[in-house]
Formats: sequence, C-alpha cells, structure tokens
Amino acid sequence: MTEKTSENIGRVIKIAIADDHPLVIDGLHHILTPATGIEIAGSYANGRELLHGLTYIQPDVLLLDIQMPGQTGDEVIDQILIQYPSIKILALTNQDNVYYIKTMLRKGANGYILKTTRKEILLDAIRTVYAGEHYIEPLLKDKLIRDTLQAKKQISADPILSRREKEVMQYIAADLTSQEIADKLFVSKRTVDNHRLSLMMKLGVKNAAALVKVAIQLGLID
Repeated sequence: MTEKTSENIGRVIKIAIADDHPLVIDGLHHILTPATGIEIAGSYANGRELLHGLTYIQPDVLLLDIQMPGQTGDEVIDQILIQYPSIKILALTNQDNVYYIKTMLRKGANGYILKTTRKEILLDAIRTVYAGEHYIEPLLKDKLIRDTLQAKKQISADPILSRREKEVMQYIAADLTSQEIADKLFVSKRTVDNHRLSLMMKLGVKNAAALVKVAIQLGLID
C-alpha cells in the first residue's frame, strides 16, 4: 500500500467514472461508496458526456475506460490533460494488451488496471495515483517486463548489414533487377547476386518479395 503524504491525510478523494457499461458503474459505486476517504463526484457513459461534465466539476482521480462509444478513452485523454492537467487518470479497462498499456501511459495516464481486478488493488491504485505516483496492476507489470525483454532480444537478434548490403536492399525494394543494380553501383551482376544471396541468408527468406517484407518489418528500409 502507498503511504499518504501529510498533505493528503484526511482529504477526501473525489472520483469520476467514465464507462459505457451501467453494470460496471454500479459495481464501482458499490465498492467505492463505503470506502473511507473516497467520494464519487460523477459518472459518465461516453467521452462526450465526460468532457461536458468536467466543465462543471473536476475530480482528483478519473477512472477511465478505453473503449467507449464516440470518443474513446485513448482519444479524450489528450483533451483532458490539456484542459485539466491536475486530474490523475487511472485507466480501468478489459484491455490487457501491451499496446494499450503503453499507449495510455505514453499519453499521460497515471495508472492502468483491469476491470477484473480485486477491490483491494482498485483502492490501492486510486490512492497511489492520487498521491502523485504511478500504478500498474502487478499482472500487467509482469507482462510489460516480458514484452520489454522480448523486444530487447529481438533487437539483439536483428541482422547486421554492411553499407553495400543496405544499398542493394534499397534497390531490390525499388524492384530493380540485379543488372540494373550493378549498373548503378558500378559493380558486376555477379557481385550483386552475391549480396542478394547474403541478404536472404541473413534474413532467413527465399525470395525477393519476402526479403523486402522482412526488411521493412525490421526497419532496415523505409
């Protein structure tokens, strides 16, 4: 559990909820209403209602669903933080995909938890982000770590191409023949064919189409 600062002790945390499922909102009311030091200031069914409601009252912490009709959570977060930078945003969603986690955190969310989380984690997350810290559900934090390690492993496994191989790759991507590439580089066709073979071996492919596709995926060419 995150310790409260002396400044926050005794203060009531105002909560707003943005979710398009009435059952979710009802469930959150059931959990949060009796919780000590927490007050629900408003509930909204979509992004438009949320932005309108924030003009009247700004919560300390906003529980924000990502997938809502109209403007989604990852769309409205930009507007919210520009207009109300003091609001702490806690993404509360069914999306456990690393892409969504990274997107929301990059956009400025202070935390990310799942709707399937336990009551204790929800309350801890609210109090943590209110105190100015970040909170990611433990299960999702492990997932982020695994994804980061996998990305580093992929980077370390990426093939190293020589300057000449990169030039040949660019021309292959431009659909030039080996002879046309040879003429541009002032080398023999045999030399270009050797570079082409080396590229296919390094990238583990068997033809030019697959070679270009993999090269683009790895960021070796534009």
